[in-house]
Amino acid sequence: MRLLLTSAGIANASIRNALVDLLGKPIAESNALCVPTAAYGHPQATPVGAWRFISGKSALPMCELGWKSVGVLELTALPSIGEERWVPWVREADVLLVNGGDALYLCHWMRQSGLADLLPSLSETVWAGLSAGSMVMTPRIGEDFVQWKPPSGDDSTLNVVDFSIFPHLDHELLPENTMAEAERWAAGLPNRAYAIDDETAIKVLDGHVEVISEGRWKLFTP
Repeated sequence: MRLLLTSAGIANASIRNALVDLLGKPIAESNALCVPTAAYGHPQATPVGAWRFISGKSALPMCELGWKSVGVLELTALPSIGEERWVPWVREADVLLVNGGDALYLCHWMRQSGLADLLPSLSETVWAGLSAGSMVMTPRIGEDFVQWKPPSGDDSTLNVVDFSIFPHLDHELLPENTMAEAERWAAGLPNRAYAIDDETAIKVLDGHVEVISEGRWKLFTP
């Protein structure tokens, strides 16, 4: 897949330009599926937050960018309808817009639904993640971010990329998300890790990693 791993959605012109580059065509010509599932697993999330994400009324821009079409792909529903129905929906989409919330809950339902197994075949599809929607692609999220407990009992995620992500660096509503705290978090991981603020995203194309930022970020190496 083509990955755009954001902390807070398409927050500025640089991140938007990176999205268009990954799509290979204008947003207005691109079909999107939004994935709200992660929101339901986080203890602070409410149904209102999921509605805001889907309806494009969130403060974190994703669904309201002017797509040709936007559909909803709710992962918890997929096991009950069969792959012959939903797999074509995913293959026809240009981009998956993946909401924030709980990364481990999202990871669990990506595996349960079969979406995780489908990812390697989606070479031209863009995955645009928001917070947990980005973290799910990493090897581990770190114990600091564990809220919902998966059956495995650990903090492992999909390992699509070889680095972890500490989102919302320096956020005014998250005073604990300091650079010092990110450094402590990263020291507990065996792999490299990025701390990114809400003006930053990580673009991954053909294995090449590029940080897109109008803000602050830092790479930590083991």
